[in-house]
Amino acid sequence: MINPTWRRVVLKVGSALIAPENQGCSEQFLRPIAEFIRQCRLQDVEVILVSSGSVAAGRHHFNFQHQRVPLALKRAMAAVGQSELMNFWSRCFDFPCAQVLLTHGDLSDRVRHVNIKNTLQRLLDHGVLPIVNENDTIATDEIKVGDNDNLAAMVATVSNADALIICSDVDGLYTADPNKDPTATLITEVDFITPEIYALAGGATSSVGTGGMRTKIEAAEKAAAHGIDTLIIDGHKEDSFSSLLLGENPGTIFFGQETPMSAKKHWVRHTLRSKGEIWVDDGCIEALRSHGASLLCSGIVDITGEFESGDAVLIRCSNGKRKIAKGVSRFSASELFSIKGQQSRDIESCIGYCPTGSDAVIHRSEMMLLERI
Repeated sequence: MINPTWRRVVLKVGSALIAPENQGCSEQFLRPIAEFIRQCRLQDVEVILVSSGSVAAGRHHFNFQHQRVPLALKRAMAAVGQSELMNFWSRCFDFPCAQVLLTHGDLSDRVRHVNIKNTLQRLLDHGVLPIVNENDTIATDEIKVGDNDNLAAMVATVSNADALIICSDVDGLYTADPNKDPTATLITEVDFITPEIYALAGGATSSVGTGGMRTKIEAAEKAAAHGIDTLIIDGHKEDSFSSLLLGENPGTIFFGQETPMSAKKHWVRHTLRSKGEIWVDDGCIEALRSHGASLLCSGIVDITGEFESGDAVLIRCSNGKRKIAKGVSRFSASELFSIKGQQSRDIESCIGYCPTGSDAVIHRSEMMLLERI
């Protein structure tokens, strides 16, 4: 491996590698990947496989020739294809595999998040290969992740992996689109993910998958914040995997932060989805940014959206143009309308109660300051 200290790796394999012709699972590209997983385990490196491809694997069972597939039919294709996908992977190995189907709703619920962590750990403890995919048969816009690059990053963080390896159809991140610009060069190392790095990402190059380079950079950013290194490699090339096993870098590596954020704050920033917004005055912004304060109701000037206690919200400046922070609100939107601008001592008289042990709308431990989202 590139880094001999890696003891746990999340490997993401996309639909274009699983079912390159959209006609069921194919061994064309998967045998080298399976051998790489086997070699990792022989080197005492634990592997969690995030495998796309259930829809692509099941599509050939349905008499439907159009490119755009209705959602209900796509769910049916996923239901058929997921069993084929697991059967295919199981035949590749001489050790047990476990199917783990997730939605964003599972990862954003704190209790289920911890259950996922514990289940993955127990599987690895007993030598079982976890094979993770989004549960496309039930996923809705509200609870789905949408692409397996970001799902893989979430799995890497919940499992405390050391590295995330994303198999793509290009060698990695280039200075320009290599399919259009012959002078484009591969960027082998990225220390920090900046807006300029995002600007290098184009659209999806595969007609089978749902992600592109941008989703891979998003995944790398999530992983880096947790201290996890991310590699983007060309999964079509057998040499990519042999190079990794020799300790070489065949693609682009995004280095994890040396001082990762806490697991709770990472979950708030990178997993929870905002259900609404709280707009605050300049004095409140100063208190949040410079003094590490919790958000109190006295600094709130407006509330937008419908949310309940326990939902994530964005904190914006008083004109709504700048994102200041993100956190978990201890009050619903309707309650905040009643107490905005009030002193903390007046909360109970306004709405009849005050959260036990704190008068904060968002406690500092459940808040992340944002440079950008």
